[in-house]
Amino acid sequence: MARLTQRIGFTRYEADEHYRLALDAYRKNRFDTAIMHMNDAIALLPSKAEYYATRGFFYLEDDVPDKALLDFEKALKINRLEMLAHYGRGVIAYKDGNIEEALAHFMDAYKAAPKRPETLYYLALIHHRQHLNAAAKQWMELAQAGFDAAGDKRKSDSARWLKEIEKALDVQSLPGAQREL
Repeated sequence: MARLTQRIGFTRYEADEHYRLALDAYRKNRFDTAIMHMNDAIALLPSKAEYYATRGFFYLEDDVPDKALLDFEKALKINRLEMLAHYGRGVIAYKDGNIEEALAHFMDAYKAAPKRPETLYYLALIHHRQHLNAAAKQWMELAQAGFDAAGDKRKSDSARWLKEIEKALDVQSLPGAQREL
């Protein structure tokens, strides 16, 4: 019977319904409910990398990075190109100060979905930390345009960082300042 319901698509439908309910709960900042629905979705369809990555993201947002990391790793075992898993791994690495690891994951996330402004934002921050401010400015301008197009409130955050990066570029252009390579 289980095979028949999978063939017909009932299991996938139920799993997707739990996924939809999880996203709705997340939008309402009800992380426990969102995670519970993702648990149900994963139980119904454990081969879907997106479900693990999404639950990992909810754990990350709920400040439970150890569980988030486990889910991101599981998602990447299923699909090594899972954008959200690379993004989440990048955020964890960035917060831990592992800049090279963060850069590698954000670049993989960028390759999977090049127009996601949150990835562009972190790429800008990494380049700024590395004093590669011309590149940082380009990444942040792209992020800001993406946030603006989506009506995302993080646009103001990217605008503040853009000013900071531009100040760093001005300082770098002063005589005797170390130039970017």
